[in-house]
Amino acid sequence: MAQGRGSATRGLALGALLAAAFLLLLGVADAATHRVDWSFNADSWSKGKSFRAGDVLEFNYDPSVHNVVAVDAGGYNGCRPSGTSYGSGSDRITLGPGTSYFICSLNRHCGMGMKMVVNAS
Repeated sequence: MAQGRGSATRGLALGALLAAAFLLLLGVADAATHRVDWSFNADSWSKGKSFRAGDVLEFNYDPSVHNVVAVDAGGYNGCRPSGTSYGSGSDRITLGPGTSYFICSLNRHCGMGMKMVVNAS
């Protein structure tokens, strides 16, 4: 009989583990992927859209002429590439809560409007 109780305990533990994994997947399923229009009007692309922490921004661009730099407000306003730089041409960036700022630091593109602010709840 002890063997039966052990099997039941293992079954309950496995069930709890599967339930936890399912709930985790439900949370991940809530995250959205946004294909960014990474161009000289990127800021207008992001306006009016809703973003949540955990959402993924997908930047696709020609890396020989553009990049993506995650900066702070000062870097955004002054077009200073003071943060993490991405340059693969196919970058996926997961948003944290709050405001995120992105610029292109190549060829003075930021000053020509290739920058974007995203607010994630």
